[in-house]
Amino acid sequence: MARISLKNLRHSYGPDPAAESDWALKRFELTFEDGSANALLGPSGCGKTTLLNIISGLLRPSEGSVWFDDRDVTSLGPDARDIAQVFQFPVVYDTMSVYDNLAFPLRNRGVPADAVDRRVREIAGMLDLEDTLDRRASGLTADGKQKISLGRGLVRSDVNVIMFDEPLTVIDPQLKWRLRSKLKELHRRLGITMIYVTHDQTEALTFADRVIVMNEGVVVQAGTPVDLFERPQHTFVGHFIGSPGMNLLPATFDGGVARFAGHAVQTAIAPGMVPAGAQLQIGVRPEFVSFAGTGIPVDIEKVADAGRFRVVETRHGQFSIRLLVGEDMPLPSERACLRFDPTFTHLYADGWRLGERPG
Repeated sequence: MARISLKNLRHSYGPDPAAESDWALKRFELTFEDGSANALLGPSGCGKTTLLNIISGLLRPSEGSVWFDDRDVTSLGPDARDIAQVFQFPVVYDTMSVYDNLAFPLRNRGVPADAVDRRVREIAGMLDLEDTLDRRASGLTADGKQKISLGRGLVRSDVNVIMFDEPLTVIDPQLKWRLRSKLKELHRRLGITMIYVTHDQTEALTFADRVIVMNEGVVVQAGTPVDLFERPQHTFVGHFIGSPGMNLLPATFDGGVARFAGHAVQTAIAPGMVPAGAQLQIGVRPEFVSFAGTGIPVDIEKVADAGRFRVVETRHGQFSIRLLVGEDMPLPSERACLRFDPTFTHLYADGWRLGERPG
């Protein structure tokens, strides 16, 4: 296992990057602690797989360096980094049995037969593959083959990191929850550094202790699932994490007070100096908005039943504000007032939470 440090990293696929938009990965530094469970989360094309390939050694960064503990591995290939990687589509040997597929990485490294057998059966037990060990892999379903692929990544105990690139894409939706829970359990049991790439926030937030959110080549926030939900550092995080996403409302700032449509709004932190000319927004999640006797006046436009709660869409002028209301709580008539919980209401300048812009 290893602590992975990315130092002053930047990457472009073009030979002579000039504009900032020429860089697939904008400059950043990032550390994955030894034994941690991490997720790289963001939409397609945001740089997740590029970053994963740099860590694995399949791609050398244009600038910066990659360190495993105190060793600079930037110029080393995957075979010299002692990594395991599980890809989006299953990588298995169809003509081999499930047992031989799992044993292959160990036999390749000269592990004694009795140790191979113990480890294969241990991993097969973790993945519920014991009953299929003697079957040929070609006869299994797509999710059965992906279990083999996961097992091949997990079977080596000497790896520095296991990396998963959208590993549940081909899995039946009904089985995804079980496999996500199984991966979380495996991480707790094995204690190996894991990095999981996905565009699905549910996968990221249920698997990882630390989630790195990316957008357009920028690492916009790295933190726990609670950090991302309660204190989004960037409006993109507020929008991308949560369902429904964060309410984002245009704001002004004068006399030390943030305002929406002329109404004073108390925010989580004293913003201090607001950058001149910055576009200001107030961000508050629907979970932290409630009906009140006084506050921002709104009209109730739509109510959607979401099971344990209802998503209520209200409107103040041209701006929509959503909130969540328990299924047993009464709703006001068409006219109402809203209150924002100040502990979880944030002020953003040009997209960044005030006081938290990186660098």
